Amino acid sequence: MQPRNMSMRGAVDLAAVKAAGEAAQKAEQARAARARQIQEAEATGAALPSAGPLIFDASEREFEEQVVQLSAEVPVVLNFWAEGYAPAEQFKPLIERLTEEYDGRFVLANVDLRNNQQLAQQLQIRDLPTLLAVVGGQLLPLFEGPASEPEVRQLLDKLIEAADTQLGVVGEVGVRSGRGDAEAVEAPEPVDPTLAAAHEALDQGDLGGAIQAYRTVLADQPGSVEAKLGLAQAELLQRVQGLDPQAVRTAAAERPADVDAQLAAADLDLTGGHVEDAFGRLVDTVGRTFGEDRDRVRRHLLDLFEVIGADDPRVVKARGALARKLF
Repeated sequence: MQPRNMSMRGAVDLAAVKAAGEAAQKAEQARAARARQIQEAEATGAALPSAGPLIFDASEREFEEQVVQLSAEVPVVLNFWAEGYAPAEQFKPLIERLTEEYDGRFVLANVDLRNNQQLAQQLQIRDLPTLLAVVGGQLLPLFEGPASEPEVRQLLDKLIEAADTQLGVVGEVGVRSGRGDAEAVEAPEPVDPTLAAAHEALDQGDLGGAIQAYRTVLADQPGSVEAKLGLAQAELLQRVQGLDPQAVRTAAAERPADVDAQLAAADLDLTGGHVEDAFGRLVDTVGRTFGEDRDRVRRHLLDLFEVIGADDPRVVKARGALARKLF
């Protein structure tokens, strides 16, 4: 029996949960703390600590904390099942085994239908097993009904790829199971002279020098959040230099299908403090474009997310809107 595609029309909008906006910052702090724990464990010969379970039971009462907030750090797969219902009982060991195998690229939340009927009604669960995913606070349907292992693997691979490339949410292999090592979790690098020089260049308006310095830092420290933010800000300011705001906005209003006009207008919106206008403009443009143009707009929007910061509620909300356009 083939798994059925699902329609989530009318389902709850998890992206609207405001607490999800704080999850990314908490996740970054947790990764830094874990890096220190791993280093201490290796120095003392102790067992590596676990950053959290790969598999857990979720409940509607604690759904926000267990699933929504966690989804800003790692894709969360929801497995709706019920004890005594054979298809669901047979599927549960399979998805749990695959969760262990993928070792942190996603986590699994088992949801007992009988004990969480209100949540099941909100999410329009019609059959068991049903597999959903939550990424960056956004609900994504996977399938409902029995499915074979190859079908499940294919869907999981697509989910992981989409979460990474389109929404920027990546699970770290080995971190939660404790099978990773210190190299798998990079500790934040201390501020170095190159990063300090980049900040100074940005403050003084030397955008070309700042961009080059930030890129140099990222070449040595790819995980530096501070350098990524600085680079995104410097590149944005460089793009808007010399633009005629009135001409840009007129072009964007007259030519809604012109990708270049919309990108330039969004940059001006953001530098002018109109963050939600900038995000909304590009989300709408994603919905009107296809192929390379759509991907170009999506990547530009992700760059603007970097300028504001992943923990900002406006970014979380825009990620949800972007996901709805893409899926």
